[in-house]
Amino acid sequence: MSTPPLVTAFYERIWNGGDLAGVSELLAPDLEFRGSLGAELRGREAFREYVTSTRTALSGYRCEILDCVSEGDRAFARLRFSGRHVGLLRGRAPSGKHVSWLAAALFQMRGPQISSVWVLGDMAALDTQLEANQR
Repeated sequence: MSTPPLVTAFYERIWNGGDLAGVSELLAPDLEFRGSLGAELRGREAFREYVTSTRTALSGYRCEILDCVSEGDRAFARLRFSGRHVGLLRGRAPSGKHVSWLAAALFQMRGPQISSVWVLGDMAALDTQLEANQR
């Protein structure tokens, strides 16, 4: 099975490329989103703000799809997120050091757009790195 084009575009355009115009094209207006960093939000504007804050805290932010399976209007992906910690993240001051963590995401599509994304990230691994980087 290949990764659905919407999932690929979600990560490549919006997260990796910072293309916020892609939000209106790829995501439903009433998007339900739970991010790997724990934010739960609804709607495109709240999602744009989350993307901006995450990419501000993590320079060179990258989302890598490691595996993805799909069936019908759903997809499930195993992911790696990474970036250089340059802004406040999870209450920790910038360290300038690289961090990465794994996550899993469940997507639901409605027609040509993503209507729901639920991401569970390995926050214990990220917090361990952030704490070590503060020393």
